[in-house]
Amino acid sequence: MKTIYLAGGCFWGMERLYRTLPGVTEVTAGYANGSDSARANYPAVCTGTTGFREAIRVDYDPSRISLEHLLFAFFAVIDPETPEQQGPDIGSQYQTGIYWTDPADEPVIRSLSDLEAAPLSYFAVETEPLKSFYPAEEYHQRYLEKNPRGYCHIGTRRIAAVSRYPFSKEQYTSPARPLLQRWMEEHEI
Repeated sequence: MKTIYLAGGCFWGMERLYRTLPGVTEVTAGYANGSDSARANYPAVCTGTTGFREAIRVDYDPSRISLEHLLFAFFAVIDPETPEQQGPDIGSQYQTGIYWTDPADEPVIRSLSDLEAAPLSYFAVETEPLKSFYPAEEYHQRYLEKNPRGYCHIGTRRIAAVSRYPFSKEQYTSPARPLLQRWMEEHEI
């Protein structure tokens, strides 16, 4: 089993997305890379003064899903050019980021981040080792399962498309978002 931490805006939609991917064994919503564990809670994080990002911990079986596939899903649903915002959600807690604990993951993360950044004028995704992670309050875990009409900045159509996309490392040679969009158009999703 392996683990990666991803901040893609509001953690509700990210959690929902990653639960649809085969090989993902557990997803936990939480707060990453702040410095004060006493402030790792929703009211404090929403002040924008804690340094924490809304993030998910993704536990996965690398024999069933690759880190490349997980990162493809990440880049297919985020806006990599906008700092501290995803969709209508604005604030430092919505900063996008990829955080690792296994140094062997860094070259893959850096390589795919470079691929995604190449056509952009500005790349806002943090890429760094994980400093800290604290699970969010219980009511945030599986939030969109508990609240089916709850808000999500990632549309259900895009989540469904990412989960069905026939990912191949060999074909991931250009940014994920246009690859997924083209596939969605071809398959009328």
